[in-house]
Order: sequence, then C-alpha cells, then structure tokens
Amino acid sequence: SKNSNILSLSPSTDRRYLERAMLCSVTTVPCCVFLFVNCTMLFSLRSKAVFRDTCRYVLLYNLLLADTVQLAVSQLLYILAALRLRLTYPVCGVIITLSHIVLRISPVTLVVMSFDRYVAVCYPLRHATIVTMGKTRGAIYVIWAICSMNVFSHISLLRENPFEGLNSLQMKSICSAENMLLSPVAAMFDKVYEFTVFISAGVSISFSYTGVLVAARSASTDKVSARKAHKTLLLHLVQLGLSLSSTVLKPLLRVISQISDRITLVRINILLYVCVVMLPRCLSSLIYGLGDQTIRPVLLHHLTSSVSTRVAPTTKFQTVK
Repeated sequence: SKNSNILSLSPSTDRRYLERAMLCSVTTVPCCVFLFVNCTMLFSLRSKAVFRDTCRYVLLYNLLLADTVQLAVSQLLYILAALRLRLTYPVCGVIITLSHIVLRISPVTLVVMSFDRYVAVCYPLRHATIVTMGKTRGAIYVIWAICSMNVFSHISLLRENPFEGLNSLQMKSICSAENMLLSPVAAMFDKVYEFTVFISAGVSISFSYTGVLVAARSASTDKVSARKAHKTLLLHLVQLGLSLSSTVLKPLLRVISQISDRITLVRINILLYVCVVMLPRCLSSLIYGLGDQTIRPVLLHHLTSSVSTRVAPTTKFQTVK
C-alpha cells in the first residue's frame, strides 16, 4: 500500500519538476543571450582609449555594468523562486542588498548622463571644462556611495527584525525583499527610499530634456547636436520608466493572481518578467551599441570574432586532417 502511494505520487512530482525546469529554461535562454551581449559591450568599452578617456562612454560603462549585474541577480532570484529553493537569511541578505544597490545605480547614472548632454547643448563652449574625466570619476564614486547608503540603513534596521525568535537562519520561503525585510519599518523605509530615487531622477532628466528643447530654438545652438541630445534624453526617460516599472511587478502580479487561474498567471509572470525586468537591462547595449557610430563597429567586431573563435577549432582540425 505504501509503495503504491509512492508510485501514484511520482507522476505528479515529475510533472512539477518538469514545469519548474521549463519555467527556468524559458527565461534563462534569453537571459544568457542578453548577458553575452552586455558583457561583450562592456569589453568593447574597455578595449579602446577613446572609450576609456571619454566621459559619456565612462558613464555608459557604469550604467551597463549595473544593468548587467542586476540582470544576473534577477535571473538568479527567478531560478531560486521557480525551483522553490530556500536560502539562509545571511545569503539572501547579500543577494537582495546587491540587487538593491545596482537597481538604484541605473537611474542615478542616467541623471548624470542627461546632465552631460544638457551641458553639451546649452553650454558647448564650457562643456570641456565642466565635464572632465576627474569630475566624471568623482560622480561615479558619489553614485555608488548614494546607492549604498541604503545598505547601512538596512544593517541598522536589522536590529528590529525578529531574528532572535527564529529557531534557524534557514528561510521558510523563497528569497525576496519582502521575505527578507521582516520589520515593517525596514520595508516602508526601503519603498520610500526607492521611490525618492526614481522621482528625483525623473525630475532631473525632465529638466534636462526641457532645457535642451528650449536651447534648440536658439539661433546660436547647433541644431544637429540639439536634435541628437533631444533623442538621447527621450531614451533616458524611457529607460527610467522601464526601470521604475520593475518595482511594481510583484504588486501587479498579486492583483492578477486574484482574478486569474494558475496557468494564466504563470504565462503573464513570464511575459512581464521578460519585458519589465530583462529587456530594460539590455536596452543600453541595444541603444548605444547599435546607435552610436563609434561603438557599433567595435561591438560588431567583438561579437563576430567571439563566434568565429568557436568555429575556428573545427575548421583547423578539418584542414590538418
């Protein structure tokens, strides 16, 4: 009787494992492609002196680095959730902290990049003195410092978390920010901090966008430069909006779960995850890698050379034979 019960349960168990594996594969394959393109883009931005010594390319590298780390961490959390794997509170805390830091770096970096375009159009003669490599590197240090401030607040607020009442540091549910921030004060502080960063970034980019539009009407302004800056700032606003949409993904899924069945919820979850979480993280590579005339040939060269190196051993073997 006991063996028959085990045999009767095994098909359903296998089916659940198959469903989880399919959920992971559906998102992991495009994630690996995006990570490959992003890493190639990062390598391209460090391959030539013109990229290493130009302020906007250095800022782009910082933006792309944050997006790449965020993409990898998001996929890791997605796989852990799909496979129902539970971590300990310290390990989950490190992953969530890293995710929160790089999540805030992207909008703040977009603000600095927008300021660079604003100065280039509105103050073209002073751009070289206002935006320098020293100031750019200093701005990047400040960006990481501002986005890491939340880490110290989390550490201080962890004292209020009821870890002392736990029998084990093993989490009872999946690793997520909601399950990690056990204290209501910590959860509320995290939400306020996050929306403050995004709102401030939105106001700053909108100010730069408006300044460029006003300057474009001036007769002394370079129309071509103003037009390019106008498109760039508009793309920055789109990137900021997509990054902000990822913060409302889980609340949106909670609402959808109340009005839809499980299969529909899973499909919507995958679609929203790819469009809201994954796509914004590779958008910088697509926009600047293919749109920038200086980056495009270098990026395409490294992409094609990485593919050709995989074919080369086979070709060499056939030739020797």
